[in-house]
Amino acid sequence: MVAINQTPVETPTLTSPSGKLIRTVDQQILPDVVVVIPAYNEARYIGSIVLQARRFTNRVIVVDDGSIDETSQIADCAGATVINHDCNQGKGAALNTGFTAARKFDPQVVVCMDGDGQHNPEEISHLIQPIISREADIVIGSRYLNASQRVPRSRIWGHHLFNLLTRYASGVASSDSQSGFRAFSTQAIEMLSFCSQDFTVESEMQFLAQEYDLQVMEVPVTIDYSDPPKRSILLHGIRVINGILRLVGQHRPLLYFGVSGTAVFTLGVVLGFRVVEIFSRSGQLAVGSALLSLFLSLVGTIMISTGFILHSIRALLIDIFSTKRLK
Repeated sequence: MVAINQTPVETPTLTSPSGKLIRTVDQQILPDVVVVIPAYNEARYIGSIVLQARRFTNRVIVVDDGSIDETSQIADCAGATVINHDCNQGKGAALNTGFTAARKFDPQVVVCMDGDGQHNPEEISHLIQPIISREADIVIGSRYLNASQRVPRSRIWGHHLFNLLTRYASGVASSDSQSGFRAFSTQAIEMLSFCSQDFTVESEMQFLAQEYDLQVMEVPVTIDYSDPPKRSILLHGIRVINGILRLVGQHRPLLYFGVSGTAVFTLGVVLGFRVVEIFSRSGQLAVGSALLSLFLSLVGTIMISTGFILHSIRALLIDIFSTKRLK
C-alpha cells in the first residue's frame, strides 16, 4: 500500500548512507544529485535557474523541448548539460529524455523542476532530505503545505479537482498533484518511464507510484506567481482532465471500462423494463425502445468484459516485467 506523508522539513546537513555529504546552501556539493529541467521557450529564466541549481550540484541537465528562442544557448552558457529535441514533444517526453541522461551519472537523487522561474532552487535541500534518509522514493514539493503561500483563486479550484481525480483514480493522495518540483530516489529513477506527453505527467507519477509500490512524501515549497499564466487556464484544465481519464484507461482498465460499462448496461436494463411495462399495459411492443435496450445491454456487457480482459493482461505484463527486472 502506498502511503503519503505530509511533513514539513527543516533545512538539514544531509549525509548519504555511504557517508558522503550532500551539501546544504553553504557547503560544497557532490555529484550525488542531478537536477533535470524540462524547458520550452524559457530564455528569460533558464540562465538564473541553472546558476542557482548549480549551488547544489554540478550536474544540471536542461532538456530544451524544441524551443524557438535562446533557451538552449543560455542554459549552456550557465553551465548546464543541454539536450535538444528537434521539435516540441511535451513535458513527459522531456522528462524521459532527462531521466535517461541522469541515469548515466548514477545519482542518488534526481530533482525535477520547471524552467519558468516559479520554483526556488534554494529549496532543493528541503526536497531531497526524505530521499537521502530513505524515507521516500518520490518527494512532491507541495505549495499547499505552505501556510504563507498565496495561490491565485483561479488555480486553487482546478488543483483541488485534479487532486481529487488523481487520488481516486491512482490510489495515491497528494495535496498538490500538479507540482513539477519533485525528487526521485535511485529506485524510482530506474523504474519510471512516462507515456504522457503533456502536463498530465505529474498525475501519471502517482499511478506509477501505486503500480511499483513506491513510497511518496510531500514537503512544503514556495512558488512564484509574479508572471501571468502562459496558457489558457481553462484549456489547460481540460487537457489535464482528459489526460487523467486516459491514464485511468491505461493503468486501471477495470475501473475505466467497468464503471462506464455498468452504467450503460444498467441504462439498457432500465429501458428494457420500460418496454415490458408498455407491452403489459397496452399489448404493443415498443420496437425502437426494445432494440435500443438490447443494444445498450450488449455494449455494456462488452465493455465490462473488456475491462476484465485488459485488467488480466496488464497484471500478467506487470508480473513479466517485474520478473525480468529482478533477474
